[in-house]
Amino acid sequence: MLNVKKSYTEQFRPQFHLTPPAQWMNDPNGLVLYEGEYHFFYQHHPHSNVWGPMHWGHAVSRDLMHWEHLPVALEPDEHGHIFSGCCVVDWNDSTGLFEGSHGLVALFTHADQHPETGQPRQRQSLAYSRDKGRSWSKYKGNPVLEESGLIDFRDPKVFWHQETDRWIMLLAAGDHIRFYQSENLQEWEYSGEFGSRDGSHDGVWECPDLFELPVEMSGGISKWVLIVSIGDHPSYPEGSRTQYFVGHFDGRSFVNEDSANSIRWLDHGRDNYAGVTWSNSPDEDGRRLFIGWMSNWKYANLTPTESWRGAMTLPRSLSLREQDGDIILIQTPVREATGLRKQTKELRGITLAPHTPFRTEVQDDLLEIEAEFEAGSSSEIIIKLQYSEPNETLIGYNSREQWLYIDRSASGLTSFHEAFACRHGARLRPSQGRVKLHLFLDRSSIELFADDGSVVLTDLIFPEGTVRSIEFSTDSGEAVLTSLCIHSLDSIYALEETSYAGK
Repeated sequence: MLNVKKSYTEQFRPQFHLTPPAQWMNDPNGLVLYEGEYHFFYQHHPHSNVWGPMHWGHAVSRDLMHWEHLPVALEPDEHGHIFSGCCVVDWNDSTGLFEGSHGLVALFTHADQHPETGQPRQRQSLAYSRDKGRSWSKYKGNPVLEESGLIDFRDPKVFWHQETDRWIMLLAAGDHIRFYQSENLQEWEYSGEFGSRDGSHDGVWECPDLFELPVEMSGGISKWVLIVSIGDHPSYPEGSRTQYFVGHFDGRSFVNEDSANSIRWLDHGRDNYAGVTWSNSPDEDGRRLFIGWMSNWKYANLTPTESWRGAMTLPRSLSLREQDGDIILIQTPVREATGLRKQTKELRGITLAPHTPFRTEVQDDLLEIEAEFEAGSSSEIIIKLQYSEPNETLIGYNSREQWLYIDRSASGLTSFHEAFACRHGARLRPSQGRVKLHLFLDRSSIELFADDGSVVLTDLIFPEGTVRSIEFSTDSGEAVLTSLCIHSLDSIYALEETSYAGK
Protein backbone atom coordinates (compact mmCIF):
# COMPACT_ATOMS: atom_id res chain seq x y z
CA MET A 1 0.00 0.00 0.00
CA LEU A 2 1.27 3.47 -0.88
CA ASN A 3 1.60 5.88 1.99
CA VAL A 4 0.01 8.86 0.25
CA LYS A 5 0.87 11.35 2.97
CA LYS A 6 4.55 10.69 2.41
CA SER A 7 4.66 9.60 -1.22
CA TYR A 8 2.22 11.76 -3.17
CA THR A 9 2.59 15.24 -1.69
CA GLU A 10 5.90 16.31 -3.22
CA GLN A 11 6.15 19.71 -4.87
CA PHE A 12 4.61 19.64 -8.36
CA ARG A 13 3.11 16.17 -7.87
CA PRO A 14 -0.18 16.15 -9.85
CA GLN A 15 -3.20 15.40 -7.71
CA PHE A 16 -5.65 14.16 -10.36
CA HIS A 17 -3.31 13.00 -13.12
CA LEU A 18 -1.69 9.60 -13.27
CA THR A 19 1.98 9.55 -12.22
CA PRO A 20 4.39 6.76 -11.27
CA PRO A 21 4.81 6.01 -7.56
CA ALA A 22 8.49 6.79 -8.08
CA GLN A 23 11.14 7.25 -10.75
CA TRP A 24 10.66 7.64 -14.50
CA MET A 25 7.52 7.38 -16.66
CA ASN A 26 6.99 8.06 -20.35
CA ASP A 27 4.80 6.61 -23.16
CA PRO A 28 1.49 4.95 -22.29
CA ASN A 29 1.48 1.30 -23.38
CA GLY A 30 -0.86 -1.67 -23.47
CA LEU A 31 -4.11 0.18 -22.82
CA VAL A 32 -6.91 -2.36 -22.58
CA LEU A 33 -10.23 -2.75 -20.77
CA TYR A 34 -10.63 -6.30 -19.46
CA GLU A 35 -13.20 -7.71 -17.05
CA GLY A 36 -14.10 -4.30 -15.67
CA GLU A 37 -10.56 -2.96 -15.24
CA TYR A 38 -8.80 -0.33 -17.29
CA HIS A 39 -5.21 -1.51 -17.62
CA PHE A 40 -2.54 1.12 -18.06
CA PHE A 41 1.04 0.09 -18.79
CA TYR A 42 3.80 2.61 -19.38
CA GLN A 43 7.45 3.04 -20.23
CA HIS A 44 9.21 2.94 -16.89
CA HIS A 45 12.73 3.11 -15.49
CA PRO A 46 12.30 1.83 -11.93
CA HIS A 47 15.87 2.71 -10.89
CA SER A 48 16.17 6.34 -12.00
CA ASN A 49 14.18 9.51 -12.60
CA VAL A 50 15.61 9.86 -16.13
CA TRP A 51 15.12 7.66 -19.17
CA GLY A 52 17.08 4.41 -19.14
CA PRO A 53 16.57 0.67 -19.61
CA MET A 54 12.86 0.43 -20.29
CA HIS A 55 10.40 -1.75 -18.37
CA TRP A 56 6.61 -1.80 -18.44
CA GLY A 57 5.09 -0.23 -15.34
CA HIS A 58 1.48 -1.18 -14.61
CA ALA A 59 -1.62 0.34 -13.00
CA VAL A 60 -5.32 -0.52 -13.09
CA SER A 61 -8.52 1.43 -12.50
CA ARG A 62 -12.27 0.99 -12.61
CA ASP A 63 -13.08 4.69 -13.11
CA LEU A 64 -10.10 6.13 -15.08
CA MET A 65 -9.38 8.50 -12.18
CA HIS A 66 -8.20 6.40 -9.22
CA TRP A 67 -5.38 3.96 -9.91
CA GLU A 68 -3.89 0.96 -8.16
CA HIS A 69 -0.20 0.57 -8.96
CA LEU A 70 0.87 -3.03 -9.55
CA PRO A 71 4.36 -4.54 -9.78
CA VAL A 72 6.40 -4.04 -12.94
CA ALA A 73 4.80 -6.17 -15.65
CA LEU A 74 7.66 -6.69 -18.13
CA GLU A 75 11.39 -6.46 -17.51
CA PRO A 76 14.35 -6.48 -19.94
CA ASP A 77 15.59 -9.93 -20.90
CA GLU A 78 18.00 -11.64 -23.31
CA HIS A 79 16.23 -9.99 -26.27
CA GLY A 80 16.62 -6.44 -24.97
CA HIS A 81 14.75 -3.64 -23.26
CA ILE A 82 10.97 -3.43 -23.32
CA PHE A 83 9.91 -0.53 -25.55
CA SER A 84 6.36 0.59 -26.34
CA GLY A 85 3.52 -1.64 -27.47
CA CYS A 86 -0.08 -2.64 -26.87
CA CYS A 87 -2.40 -5.20 -25.29
CA VAL A 88 -5.37 -7.05 -26.77
CA VAL A 89 -7.86 -9.55 -25.42
CA ASP A 90 -7.53 -12.89 -27.20
CA TRP A 91 -11.19 -13.83 -26.77
CA ASN A 92 -11.11 -16.88 -29.06
CA ASP A 93 -7.68 -18.19 -28.05
CA SER A 94 -6.24 -17.54 -31.50
CA THR A 95 -2.77 -17.84 -29.95
CA GLY A 96 -3.45 -21.25 -28.37
CA LEU A 97 -1.99 -19.89 -25.13
CA PHE A 98 -5.18 -19.93 -23.05
CA GLU A 99 -6.33 -23.56 -23.22
CA GLY A 100 -9.54 -22.67 -25.02
CA SER A 101 -10.34 -19.73 -22.73
CA HIS A 102 -9.27 -16.09 -23.11
CA GLY A 103 -6.67 -13.73 -21.69
CA LEU A 104 -4.46 -10.73 -22.31
CA VAL A 105 -1.72 -10.61 -24.94
CA ALA A 106 0.91 -7.88 -24.97
CA LEU A 107 2.83 -7.08 -28.14
CA PHE A 108 5.85 -4.85 -27.68
CA THR A 109 9.24 -3.89 -29.09
CA HIS A 110 12.37 -5.60 -27.85
CA ALA A 111 15.29 -3.16 -28.28
CA ASP A 112 18.96 -4.17 -28.20
CA GLN A 113 22.09 -4.04 -30.35
CA HIS A 114 22.87 -6.43 -33.16
CA PRO A 115 25.62 -8.76 -31.88
CA GLU A 116 27.58 -8.60 -35.15
CA THR A 117 27.21 -5.00 -36.31
CA GLY A 118 26.60 -3.23 -33.00
CA GLN A 119 23.78 -1.28 -34.64
CA PRO A 120 20.51 -0.64 -32.75
CA ARG A 121 18.00 -3.40 -33.35
CA GLN A 122 14.24 -3.36 -32.74
CA ARG A 123 12.08 -6.47 -32.97
CA GLN A 124 8.50 -7.29 -32.01
CA SER A 125 7.71 -9.77 -29.26
CA LEU A 126 4.78 -11.20 -27.33
CA ALA A 127 3.85 -11.88 -23.70
CA TYR A 128 0.61 -13.17 -22.22
CA SER A 129 -1.31 -13.20 -18.96
CA ARG A 130 -3.86 -15.74 -17.72
CA ASP A 131 -4.64 -13.92 -14.47
CA LYS A 132 -6.02 -10.49 -15.49
CA GLY A 133 -2.59 -8.99 -16.00
CA ARG A 134 -1.19 -9.78 -12.56
CA SER A 135 1.60 -11.94 -13.95
CA TRP A 136 3.10 -12.24 -17.43
CA SER A 137 4.89 -14.95 -19.39
CA LYS A 138 7.14 -14.18 -22.35
CA TYR A 139 6.37 -16.20 -25.47
CA LYS A 140 9.07 -18.82 -26.10
CA GLY A 141 9.17 -18.00 -29.80
CA ASN A 142 10.12 -14.34 -29.34
CA PRO A 143 10.72 -12.26 -31.35
CA VAL A 144 7.68 -12.81 -33.57
CA LEU A 145 8.50 -10.14 -36.18
CA GLU A 146 11.70 -8.51 -37.34
CA GLU A 147 12.84 -6.53 -40.37
CA SER A 148 16.62 -6.59 -40.55
CA GLY A 149 16.82 -3.58 -42.87
CA LEU A 150 15.03 -1.21 -40.48
CA ILE A 151 16.66 0.42 -37.45
CA ASP A 152 13.58 2.36 -36.32
CA PHE A 153 10.93 -0.37 -36.22
CA ARG A 154 8.83 -0.14 -33.11
CA ASP A 155 5.67 0.57 -31.10
CA PRO A 156 3.22 -2.08 -32.35
CA LYS A 157 -0.50 -1.32 -32.11
CA VAL A 158 -2.74 -4.32 -32.80
CA PHE A 159 -6.49 -4.69 -33.27
CA TRP A 160 -8.93 -7.27 -34.60
CA HIS A 161 -10.34 -6.38 -38.03
CA GLN A 162 -13.74 -7.99 -38.34
CA GLU A 163 -14.08 -7.55 -42.11
CA THR A 164 -10.92 -9.52 -42.96
CA ASP A 165 -11.06 -11.81 -39.92
CA ARG A 166 -7.46 -10.95 -39.09
CA TRP A 167 -5.34 -9.26 -36.46
CA ILE A 168 -3.82 -6.04 -37.82
CA MET A 169 -0.52 -4.61 -36.58
CA LEU A 170 0.73 -1.07 -37.19
CA LEU A 171 4.40 -0.33 -36.69
CA ALA A 172 6.39 2.90 -36.85
CA ALA A 173 9.22 2.48 -39.35
CA GLY A 174 11.31 5.64 -39.33
CA ASP A 175 9.38 7.94 -41.65
CA HIS A 176 6.26 5.86 -42.30
CA ILE A 177 3.83 3.28 -40.91
CA ARG A 178 3.93 -0.40 -41.92
CA PHE A 179 0.96 -2.78 -41.70
CA TYR A 180 0.94 -6.52 -41.02
CA GLN A 181 -1.75 -9.21 -40.75
CA SER A 182 -1.97 -12.36 -38.62
CA GLU A 183 -4.43 -15.07 -37.65
CA ASN A 184 -2.70 -16.01 -34.38
CA LEU A 185 -0.66 -12.95 -33.20
CA GLN A 186 2.52 -14.98 -33.70
CA GLU A 187 3.00 -15.20 -37.47
CA TRP A 188 2.82 -11.90 -39.34
CA GLU A 189 2.57 -11.01 -43.03
CA TYR A 190 3.36 -7.58 -44.45
CA SER A 191 0.33 -5.97 -46.11
CA GLY A 192 1.14 -2.32 -46.85
CA GLU A 193 2.49 1.01 -45.69
CA PHE A 194 1.56 4.64 -45.40
CA GLY A 195 3.07 8.04 -44.85
CA SER A 196 6.53 8.43 -46.35
CA ARG A 197 5.23 11.48 -48.24
CA ASP A 198 2.28 12.47 -46.00
CA GLY A 199 2.00 14.84 -43.08
CA SER A 200 4.83 16.18 -40.98
CA HIS A 201 8.29 14.60 -40.95
CA ASP A 202 9.88 17.03 -38.50
CA GLY A 203 11.09 14.01 -36.51
CA VAL A 204 11.04 10.22 -36.46
CA TRP A 205 7.55 8.66 -36.48
CA GLU A 206 6.48 6.81 -33.34
CA CYS A 207 3.53 5.31 -31.43
CA PRO A 208 0.88 4.84 -34.14
CA ASP A 209 -2.77 4.07 -33.47
CA LEU A 210 -5.64 3.37 -35.89
CA PHE A 211 -9.36 3.20 -35.17
CA GLU A 212 -12.75 3.89 -36.73
CA LEU A 213 -15.10 6.60 -35.45
CA PRO A 214 -18.58 7.73 -36.49
CA VAL A 215 -18.92 11.33 -37.67
CA GLU A 216 -21.30 13.25 -35.41
CA MET A 217 -24.69 14.11 -36.94
CA SER A 218 -23.77 12.46 -40.27
CA GLY A 219 -26.44 9.78 -40.53
CA GLY A 220 -24.09 6.85 -40.03
CA ILE A 221 -20.93 7.94 -41.86
CA SER A 222 -17.69 6.78 -40.21
CA LYS A 223 -14.00 7.43 -40.89
CA TRP A 224 -10.71 5.90 -39.83
CA VAL A 225 -8.30 7.98 -37.77
CA LEU A 226 -4.55 7.34 -37.77
CA ILE A 227 -2.54 8.91 -34.94
CA VAL A 228 1.24 9.29 -35.33
CA SER A 229 3.64 10.90 -32.85
CA ILE A 230 6.76 12.72 -34.05
CA GLY A 231 10.00 12.75 -32.09
CA ASP A 232 11.89 15.90 -31.13
CA HIS A 233 14.03 17.57 -33.79
CA PRO A 234 16.60 20.18 -32.66
CA SER A 235 15.56 22.57 -35.44
CA TYR A 236 11.96 22.91 -34.27
CA PRO A 237 11.03 24.69 -31.02
CA GLU A 238 7.82 22.65 -30.61
CA GLY A 239 9.75 19.46 -29.86
CA SER A 240 7.88 16.18 -29.89
CA ARG A 241 4.18 16.31 -30.80
CA THR A 242 1.40 14.29 -32.38
CA GLN A 243 -0.41 14.50 -35.71
CA TYR A 244 -3.44 12.68 -37.03
CA PHE A 245 -4.89 11.69 -40.40
CA VAL A 246 -8.50 11.05 -41.42
CA GLY A 247 -9.25 8.51 -44.14
CA HIS A 248 -10.20 4.88 -44.65
CA PHE A 249 -8.67 1.46 -44.04
CA ASP A 250 -9.22 -1.50 -46.38
CA GLY A 251 -7.72 -4.18 -44.15
CA ARG A 252 -4.27 -3.85 -45.68
CA SER A 253 -3.27 -0.18 -45.51
CA PHE A 254 -4.53 3.30 -44.70
CA VAL A 255 -5.60 5.88 -47.32
CA ASN A 256 -5.37 9.56 -46.37
CA GLU A 257 -8.32 11.69 -47.52
CA ASP A 258 -6.32 14.92 -47.18
CA SER A 259 -3.62 16.17 -49.52
CA ALA A 260 -0.21 14.71 -48.70
CA ASN A 261 1.13 18.02 -47.39
CA SER A 262 -1.83 18.64 -45.06
CA ILE A 263 -0.93 18.52 -41.35
CA ARG A 264 -3.41 18.09 -38.50
CA TRP A 265 -2.09 18.50 -34.95
CA LEU A 266 -3.84 16.56 -32.21
CA ASP A 267 -2.78 19.05 -29.51
CA HIS A 268 -1.46 22.58 -29.93
CA GLY A 269 0.27 22.69 -26.55
CA ARG A 270 3.78 21.47 -25.87
CA ASP A 271 3.09 18.52 -23.57
CA ASN A 272 0.92 15.79 -25.06
CA TYR A 273 2.98 13.07 -26.72
CA ALA A 274 2.85 9.37 -27.63
CA GLY A 275 -0.86 9.14 -26.85
CA VAL A 276 -2.83 6.01 -27.77
CA THR A 277 -6.30 4.60 -27.10
CA TRP A 278 -7.76 1.82 -25.02
CA SER A 279 -8.76 -1.37 -26.81
CA ASN A 280 -11.75 -3.59 -26.06
CA SER A 281 -14.16 -0.85 -25.01
CA PRO A 282 -17.66 -2.40 -24.96
CA ASP A 283 -20.18 -1.45 -27.64
CA GLU A 284 -22.59 -0.19 -25.00
CA ASP A 285 -19.97 2.35 -23.87
CA GLY A 286 -19.24 3.54 -27.39
CA ARG A 287 -16.27 5.70 -26.42
CA ARG A 288 -12.79 5.75 -27.92
CA LEU A 289 -10.65 6.61 -24.89
CA PHE A 290 -7.26 8.28 -25.26
CA ILE A 291 -4.41 9.27 -22.95
CA GLY A 292 -1.03 10.86 -23.66
CA TRP A 293 2.30 11.36 -21.94
CA MET A 294 2.31 14.90 -20.53
CA SER A 295 5.84 15.95 -21.43
CA ASN A 296 8.13 16.71 -24.35
CA TRP A 297 11.39 15.04 -25.34
CA LYS A 298 13.03 18.46 -25.57
CA TYR A 299 13.15 18.70 -21.76
CA ALA A 300 11.54 15.54 -20.37
CA ASN A 301 14.71 14.45 -18.53
CA LEU A 302 15.19 17.91 -17.02
CA THR A 303 11.85 18.87 -15.47
CA PRO A 304 12.25 19.98 -11.82
CA THR A 305 11.00 16.92 -9.96
CA GLU A 306 13.09 14.47 -7.97
CA SER A 307 11.49 11.31 -6.59
CA TRP A 308 9.29 10.91 -9.69
CA ARG A 309 9.28 12.25 -13.23
CA GLY A 310 6.50 12.01 -15.80
CA ALA A 311 2.70 12.32 -15.83
CA MET A 312 -0.22 11.53 -18.10
CA THR A 313 -2.93 13.75 -19.51
CA LEU A 314 -6.48 13.35 -18.34
CA PRO A 315 -8.13 10.46 -20.15
CA ARG A 316 -10.10 11.86 -23.06
CA SER A 317 -12.98 10.72 -25.23
CA LEU A 318 -12.38 11.07 -28.98
CA SER A 319 -14.98 11.75 -31.65
CA LEU A 320 -15.25 13.20 -35.16
CA ARG A 321 -17.16 16.34 -36.10
CA GLU A 322 -17.81 18.06 -39.40
CA GLN A 323 -16.77 21.70 -39.18
CA ASP A 324 -16.55 24.21 -42.02
CA GLY A 325 -16.68 21.41 -44.56
CA ASP A 326 -13.88 19.46 -42.88
CA ILE A 327 -13.93 16.46 -40.53
CA ILE A 328 -11.90 17.10 -37.38
CA LEU A 329 -10.95 15.13 -34.29
CA ILE A 330 -12.65 16.21 -31.07
CA GLN A 331 -11.21 15.61 -27.58
CA THR A 332 -13.20 15.98 -24.38
CA PRO A 333 -12.29 15.04 -20.79
CA VAL A 334 -13.91 11.77 -19.77
CA ARG A 335 -17.19 12.11 -17.88
CA GLU A 336 -15.64 10.36 -14.87
CA ALA A 337 -13.67 13.56 -14.16
CA THR A 338 -16.85 15.28 -12.94
CA GLY A 339 -16.75 12.95 -9.93
CA LEU A 340 -13.81 14.96 -8.58
CA ARG A 341 -15.86 18.15 -8.17
CA LYS A 342 -16.46 19.22 -4.58
CA GLN A 343 -17.47 22.91 -4.70
CA THR A 344 -18.71 25.13 -7.53
CA LYS A 345 -18.84 28.91 -7.91
CA GLU A 346 -21.08 30.25 -10.71
CA LEU A 347 -21.26 33.77 -12.14
CA ARG A 348 -22.86 35.31 -15.23
CA GLY A 349 -22.91 38.51 -17.28
CA ILE A 350 -19.66 40.17 -16.21
CA THR A 351 -18.42 43.05 -18.38
CA LEU A 352 -14.64 43.14 -18.77
CA ALA A 353 -12.46 46.12 -19.70
CA PRO A 354 -8.78 47.04 -19.22
CA HIS A 355 -9.43 49.15 -16.12
CA THR A 356 -12.25 46.99 -14.75
CA PRO A 357 -11.03 43.40 -14.71
CA PHE A 358 -12.82 40.72 -12.79
CA ARG A 359 -10.73 38.97 -10.15
CA THR A 360 -11.71 36.10 -7.91
CA GLU A 361 -9.63 34.67 -5.08
CA VAL A 362 -9.31 30.91 -4.95
CA GLN A 363 -8.69 28.67 -1.97
CA ASP A 364 -7.79 25.53 -3.91
CA ASP A 365 -5.04 24.73 -6.39
CA LEU A 366 -6.98 21.90 -8.09
CA LEU A 367 -9.46 23.58 -10.40
CA GLU A 368 -11.79 23.01 -13.31
CA ILE A 369 -12.92 26.22 -15.01
CA GLU A 370 -15.70 26.59 -17.58
CA ALA A 371 -15.88 30.04 -19.18
CA GLU A 372 -17.78 31.51 -22.11
CA PHE A 373 -17.09 34.95 -23.62
CA GLU A 374 -18.48 37.38 -26.12
CA ALA A 375 -15.46 39.24 -27.48
CA GLY A 376 -17.42 42.46 -28.14
CA SER A 377 -15.12 45.40 -28.96
CA SER A 378 -12.08 43.86 -27.26
CA SER A 379 -9.04 42.87 -29.25
CA GLU A 380 -7.80 40.37 -26.66
CA ILE A 381 -9.30 38.57 -23.68
CA ILE A 382 -6.82 37.54 -20.99
CA ILE A 383 -7.13 35.03 -18.15
CA LYS A 384 -4.36 35.39 -15.58
CA LEU A 385 -3.62 32.56 -13.17
CA GLN A 386 -1.78 34.40 -10.42
CA TYR A 387 0.60 32.49 -8.14
CA SER A 388 3.12 33.88 -5.70
CA GLU A 389 4.75 36.96 -7.24
CA PRO A 390 5.93 37.05 -9.98
CA ASN A 391 4.63 33.64 -11.08
CA GLU A 392 1.69 33.83 -13.46
CA THR A 393 0.36 31.84 -16.38
CA LEU A 394 -1.69 33.56 -19.06
CA ILE A 395 -4.42 32.17 -21.25
CA GLY A 396 -5.50 34.54 -23.97
CA TYR A 397 -7.76 34.90 -26.97
CA ASN A 398 -6.93 37.43 -29.68
CA SER A 399 -10.28 38.08 -31.33
CA ARG A 400 -8.82 39.93 -34.31
CA GLU A 401 -6.50 37.09 -35.25
CA GLN A 402 -8.86 34.42 -33.86
CA TRP A 403 -5.92 33.01 -31.91
CA LEU A 404 -6.06 31.09 -28.60
CA TYR A 405 -2.83 30.82 -26.65
CA ILE A 406 -1.10 29.83 -23.43
CA ASP A 407 1.82 31.93 -22.20
CA ARG A 408 3.96 30.16 -19.60
CA SER A 409 6.93 32.54 -19.91
CA ALA A 410 6.57 33.63 -16.26
CA SER A 411 4.83 30.51 -14.98
CA GLY A 412 7.47 29.60 -12.37
CA LEU A 413 10.53 27.42 -12.83
CA THR A 414 11.46 27.61 -16.51
CA SER A 415 15.26 27.83 -16.65
CA PHE A 416 15.82 24.06 -16.84
CA HIS A 417 15.51 24.34 -20.65
CA GLU A 418 15.67 27.33 -22.98
CA ALA A 419 12.58 26.20 -24.93
CA PHE A 420 10.27 25.89 -21.94
CA ALA A 421 9.39 29.55 -21.33
CA CYS A 422 7.20 30.30 -24.33
CA ARG A 423 3.86 31.44 -25.73
CA HIS A 424 2.06 29.28 -28.26
CA GLY A 425 -1.42 28.58 -29.49
CA ALA A 426 -3.83 27.77 -32.30
CA ARG A 427 -6.52 29.31 -34.44
CA LEU A 428 -9.99 29.30 -32.90
CA ARG A 429 -13.06 30.72 -34.56
CA PRO A 430 -15.88 31.88 -32.33
CA SER A 431 -18.94 29.64 -32.35
CA GLN A 432 -22.11 31.69 -32.76
CA GLY A 433 -20.15 34.74 -31.68
CA ARG A 434 -18.83 33.18 -28.47
CA VAL A 435 -15.59 31.63 -27.25
CA LYS A 436 -16.05 28.62 -25.00
CA LEU A 437 -13.17 27.39 -22.81
CA HIS A 438 -12.88 24.40 -20.46
CA LEU A 439 -9.73 24.37 -18.33
CA PHE A 440 -8.22 21.87 -15.89
CA LEU A 441 -5.51 23.14 -13.56
CA ASP A 442 -3.41 20.69 -11.56
CA ARG A 443 -0.27 21.46 -9.57
CA SER A 444 2.02 21.25 -12.60
CA SER A 445 -0.21 21.26 -15.67
CA ILE A 446 -2.88 23.04 -17.68
CA GLU A 447 -5.25 21.29 -20.07
CA LEU A 448 -7.35 23.67 -22.15
CA PHE A 449 -10.29 22.41 -24.23
CA ALA A 450 -11.88 25.05 -26.49
CA ASP A 451 -15.08 24.96 -28.51
CA ASP A 452 -16.20 21.66 -26.94
CA GLY A 453 -12.86 20.01 -27.74
CA SER A 454 -12.16 21.13 -31.31
CA VAL A 455 -8.94 22.87 -30.18
CA VAL A 456 -6.84 21.55 -27.29
CA LEU A 457 -3.67 22.85 -25.61
CA THR A 458 -1.82 20.85 -22.95
CA ASP A 459 1.11 22.38 -21.07
CA LEU A 460 3.29 21.65 -18.08
CA ILE A 461 3.97 24.48 -15.63
CA PHE A 462 6.09 24.51 -12.47
CA PRO A 463 4.84 27.43 -10.33
CA GLU A 464 6.55 28.39 -7.09
CA GLY A 465 3.59 28.35 -4.75
CA THR A 466 -0.10 27.73 -5.26
CA VAL A 467 -2.57 29.65 -7.38
CA ARG A 468 -4.07 32.58 -5.43
CA SER A 469 -6.42 34.29 -7.83
CA ILE A 470 -7.86 34.20 -11.32
CA GLU A 471 -8.26 37.46 -13.21
CA PHE A 472 -10.29 38.05 -16.39
CA SER A 473 -9.61 41.21 -18.39
CA THR A 474 -9.17 42.72 -21.85
CA ASP A 475 -6.28 44.65 -23.34
CA SER A 476 -8.63 47.13 -25.05
CA GLY A 477 -12.35 47.54 -25.53
CA GLU A 478 -15.01 45.54 -23.72
CA ALA A 479 -15.91 41.85 -23.62
CA VAL A 480 -18.59 40.01 -21.69
CA LEU A 481 -17.91 36.97 -19.55
CA THR A 482 -21.33 35.47 -20.22
CA SER A 483 -20.87 32.50 -17.88
CA LEU A 484 -18.26 31.22 -15.47
CA CYS A 485 -18.11 28.05 -13.38
CA ILE A 486 -15.12 27.39 -11.13
CA HIS A 487 -15.09 23.90 -9.67
CA SER A 488 -12.74 22.98 -6.84
CA LEU A 489 -11.56 19.41 -7.28
CA ASP A 490 -10.68 16.63 -4.89
CA SER A 491 -7.27 14.99 -5.07
CA ILE A 492 -7.44 11.37 -6.15
CA TYR A 493 -5.33 10.86 -3.01
CA ALA A 494 -7.91 12.53 -0.79
CA LEU A 495 -7.35 10.11 2.08
CA GLU A 496 -4.05 10.42 3.88
CA GLU A 497 -3.22 6.77 3.44
CA THR A 498 -4.99 4.81 0.76
CA SER A 499 -4.52 2.48 -2.15
CA TYR A 500 -7.15 2.08 -4.83
CA ALA A 501 -7.97 -1.60 -4.59
CA GLY A 502 -9.51 -1.92 -8.06
CA LYS A 503 -11.59 -4.86 -6.90
